[in-house]
Amino acid sequence: MFSWIDFFGQALLWLPAMLFALTIHEFSHGYVAYLCGDMTAAYHGRLTFNPLKHIDPIGFIALIVLHIGWAKPVPVNPHALRNPRRDALLVALAGPASNIATAIVSAFLLKLFLAMGMPSIVLQMIVGFVYINVALGIFNLIPLPPLDGWRIVEYFWRNHPPAERLFPLTLAILLIVMNFVPWVIMGPIRLAYKLILHIFGIW
Repeated sequence: MFSWIDFFGQALLWLPAMLFALTIHEFSHGYVAYLCGDMTAAYHGRLTFNPLKHIDPIGFIALIVLHIGWAKPVPVNPHALRNPRRDALLVALAGPASNIATAIVSAFLLKLFLAMGMPSIVLQMIVGFVYINVALGIFNLIPLPPLDGWRIVEYFWRNHPPAERLFPLTLAILLIVMNFVPWVIMGPIRLAYKLILHIFGIW
């Protein structure tokens, strides 16, 4: 039977993982842009691990309730990038790559903490770090604007597909997919999650 106490208890338990995953994702976008010559994120104070600088309140609530949410996108000026086309791809890849890397490091810590016999609540939090970072990394590779997967599509599609036409439909498309064919998104997430745990002999 559904319990709101269990629901919000689980949400609070995974809250640090959600905050950190979104923060590392947006910071990575901004930092790679900075390395490629664009100072926009730095000017806006977004090259920080302070989650308050990156979290969109509505997007964060949606993430907890609907399991589909968003952070404040890091501002990037493509004209300031040294190689706009190539660097835009690197900036797009930075977010998902940082989340997958964080998931791998978290899985290593989980293996270590299991061997140390750490309390169950600590282990659950680390599991949350692994799963949520995998989920955010894979989710952002979906080829719909404004997700990072769309930026990757733009790199290989030189004529730049009409993002402005799809943008208003993205949330509706994602909600329909999550409700009627969730395996399209959840399948790759669970596969990547199990693979990372299996690498460390946890699964």
